[in-house]
Amino acid sequence: MLDDQLKTQLAAYLERVQLPFEMVASLDDSETSAQMRELLTTIQGLRADKITLRLDGQDARKPSFTLQRTGSDSSLRFAGLPLGHEFTSLVLALLWTGGHPPKEEADVLEQVKQLDGDFNFEVYMSLTCHNCPDVVQALSLMAILNPKVKTTVIEGGAFQSEVEAREIMAVPAVYLNGAMFHAGHMELKQFIAKLDTGAARRDAEKLSAKPAFDMLIIGGGPAGAAAAVYAARKGIRTGVVAERFGGQVNDTLDIDNYPSVPHTDGPKFASALLQHVNDYEVDVMNLQRVKALTPAATAGGLIEVELENGGVLKAKSVVLATGARWRSMNVPGEDQYRTKGVAYCPSCDGPLFKGKRVAVIGGGNSGIEAAIDLAGVVEHVTVLEFMPELKADAVLQKKLKSLPNAEVILNAQTTEVLGDGSKVNALAYKDRASGDEKRLDGEGIFVQIGLLPNTDWLKGTVELNKMGEIVVDARGQTSVPGVFAAGDCTTVPFKQIVIAAGAGSTAALGAFDHLIRTTAPA
Repeated sequence: MLDDQLKTQLAAYLERVQLPFEMVASLDDSETSAQMRELLTTIQGLRADKITLRLDGQDARKPSFTLQRTGSDSSLRFAGLPLGHEFTSLVLALLWTGGHPPKEEADVLEQVKQLDGDFNFEVYMSLTCHNCPDVVQALSLMAILNPKVKTTVIEGGAFQSEVEAREIMAVPAVYLNGAMFHAGHMELKQFIAKLDTGAARRDAEKLSAKPAFDMLIIGGGPAGAAAAVYAARKGIRTGVVAERFGGQVNDTLDIDNYPSVPHTDGPKFASALLQHVNDYEVDVMNLQRVKALTPAATAGGLIEVELENGGVLKAKSVVLATGARWRSMNVPGEDQYRTKGVAYCPSCDGPLFKGKRVAVIGGGNSGIEAAIDLAGVVEHVTVLEFMPELKADAVLQKKLKSLPNAEVILNAQTTEVLGDGSKVNALAYKDRASGDEKRLDGEGIFVQIGLLPNTDWLKGTVELNKMGEIVVDARGQTSVPGVFAAGDCTTVPFKQIVIAAGAGSTAALGAFDHLIRTTAPA
């Protein structure tokens, strides 16, 4: 199961195990069970003085195994093989069960230990899901620390009948006491907030007690991270409040041609952003959603930022970097095949579809520009436009018509994304003129029906254009003194990571210039 190099690395990690524990496997005659037996035998052999293996488990899910610390009532089970992206989750679970301390804040760990109730979690994951490990690791740690939390990690491919019975179409999918609890990415603090009714109130009090910031950045994507670095370099009190640090980058599988970084992936890039920000004295308040902004009452006064949990932060200047989200088709299969053929950024993901057949949804400028770009890479591109005519500029339409491997279907209403369970293989659409239902085969679907800036909460506070984007000048200044903005939430054209980072730097410098002209930094 594990090559020699991986065994050597695992052995080094297992040296950190301090307390004895046992692994109890429930097996059958399947090939997966044989592989699980081999994996567990290898693990046990690498640290036989601390780890015991039993093969007499009687759990209904086979193959599966539990990790059980001697003298503990914890309940953590892995059903199916935790390999692929989940191998790290397995290693961490082994270390935590063996007494190695997790890298979490002490107060967060104490909150987990104090959770009171009956929490029986089942989390379905896949071995190729890059969002699943955070969820698996959070629930694993909770089960190890608190005997009232029971966690079963289920590899969907090994238990397909369960997946079909529960109609699970995307992972991670979390069930609590038999009922659907959450779908999608989630981190430990978010689980605690949902389970501990007093956590939000305590967190709000803690945040409200913070002294005023010289500069507060709202958003933790490339624009927000760049703004934080440039602000902190000025030696002023800087804070970042973000719903999910890294933002939309976390869900981008491949990032190419960021200057000096020819290729990376979204999670790695987001992690690097956070690491860079943490190199400076920046107060990062992650997993916080902003609710409202109140401008300063007087020139040079404090701006107030209200959070959804009730907390209030104060700052002398603010940089809005809340980003944008792709407008969805809202049809069956879209979420299931997101990043598995359904894509939203042709310049980012187009090269992955070299030599394949793809569709572009949307006949506006962005859709036709995407089709033109893709035509140089893919075998064939088909544009589906809902209306009887394209909405793009004439020059773009003319260019598209000149391409031999591009075509346009008008009056086409996309009704479903189709696939084989792991990737897209077609889409279904209705001919609005005839009413006929049709199918278009292909490996990729690029949705180009617009971006939605994350600015709904700012209506009536700062000037927005008709698209909901924050209107900014060349310095990132908004219509409100002391409030600047950067990135995809603004009127700056070309929504790209590198452009957002540059705009974030500009906004931070603009905000600093405002500070030194209105009030002395603290």
